[in-house]
Amino acid sequence: MQTIRLAATAGTLALLAGCAGMKPDAPTCPSDAAITAMTARYVALQQQPAPPADLTIAGAQCGRDKFARSLTNDYGPVIGYKAGLTNEAVQKRFNYPAPMWGTLNQKMILRNGASVPAQFGARPVFEADLVAVVKSPKIHDAKTPLEALSQISVLYPFIELPDLQYEDPSKLNGPALQLINVGARYGVLGQPIPVQPTQAFLDSLRDMTVRLVGNDGRDLDSGKGAAILNQPVNAAIWLAGDLKKNGITLKEGDLLSLGSFTKLLQPKPGTTVWAVYDGLPGNPSVSVQFK
Repeated sequence: MQTIRLAATAGTLALLAGCAGMKPDAPTCPSDAAITAMTARYVALQQQPAPPADLTIAGAQCGRDKFARSLTNDYGPVIGYKAGLTNEAVQKRFNYPAPMWGTLNQKMILRNGASVPAQFGARPVFEADLVAVVKSPKIHDAKTPLEALSQISVLYPFIELPDLQYEDPSKLNGPALQLINVGARYGVLGQPIPVQPTQAFLDSLRDMTVRLVGNDGRDLDSGKGAAILNQPVNAAIWLAGDLKKNGITLKEGDLLSLGSFTKLLQPKPGTTVWAVYDGLPGNPSVSVQFK
């Protein structure tokens, strides 16, 4: 593996230094120097070594917060948040029984039909997702899917392009995934889907079939809307609630990535992939090309 320079930029050091005095690091939280090295590898698309075996989820959340702050140098400001492990099958893959969240930065979000290298990350994968756009901070008060839906302005078809990053992804577990910002790297937004704050629209989200379709028109994988916490809007409720517990208030326009309807698949050069949402009005879709 190519050796990379791990010298911190002035901006990274300033961001991390600014965290000192906020509150003490959780036990097992990576040091500022470790996060600087981790950020340098991420920017260079290089694989991360396995985290310490004793890394706890609290330590990983502390490290995630440091890592997310350092990413703003190269990827721009935080414009939203991603819910991870909202799908039971994905929880089983990573041997962790609960959702977790990471941040989304401005330069991570690409537009429909975007062309990206198949090796867009150190360990690139893709999945069918869905993005909700926050209408107001009142979403923090939502207790039911219908209440939450009334605080969502639009939905977007979304192919997330995560990066599992580690040298040996087979050993990924909950704390390791949390530490790397739940694998956030890129994602492709389709055209906006107007929200209808009705029970019928909620039912369509739960009952839809989300398909990943390849060049030959065949399905690569598919999943029901209910694969995300029995109802995709439940992920928005969970995410808004957990962010509030962490002192984060959502604002109008923030993006919420709700999680995966499908398996994590590996991109292949020279292919195009579509995510199709059968059962939503117009059966919307979004696509990405892998170079």
